[in-house]
Amino acid sequence: MFIDRELFGGAIISKTASDLTDASALRQVPDTQEVFMYPNSNVSIVVEILQRVDHAQFNDAIRFHFDSLAHDNSARSVEVQSVSVIPNDRGDETPSVVVLKGLQYVPKFNHTTPDKVEILMGLYRVESKSIDLVVTFNIPLEAVDGGAVDNDGLRKAEADFDTLVRSLRIVDFGLFA
Repeated sequence: MFIDRELFGGAIISKTASDLTDASALRQVPDTQEVFMYPNSNVSIVVEILQRVDHAQFNDAIRFHFDSLAHDNSARSVEVQSVSVIPNDRGDETPSVVVLKGLQYVPKFNHTTPDKVEILMGLYRVESKSIDLVVTFNIPLEAVDGGAVDNDGLRKAEADFDTLVRSLRIVDFGLFA
């Protein structure tokens, strides 16, 4: 079941799974991020407002954000599997979303074997405000600590990502002032 979730004080609205845990109830989250966790797995969602990167091509811009995440995660290796654009045909001012699907192999908690994490990333380029709005789903496929999702969990997370990025609406561009 999905709900309309208000992000950043209602400036952005998107459909999300109804049972997500808001990470800000558990730990400090920067003002430029909204972070959610699935209650029964280690899948996490980050919606982040970032300075627009200096890449004119959408493919280059989303790959930059994917590589930046890999760097932050100390990923041992990465693989981009696909990049595509989902046009916004709703008639509102929200930009079309560029979607990337990839893999990162991320060492956790000083383990020698890295976790295999599927990354689903959506990029909304808000040109008029020089902002990149990035949605990232981190889906552990293989995890040393046993936190990986099974096939059903993977399909659910992928469907939830698709619903979130297709439904995301920026209703107050003043958020990016």
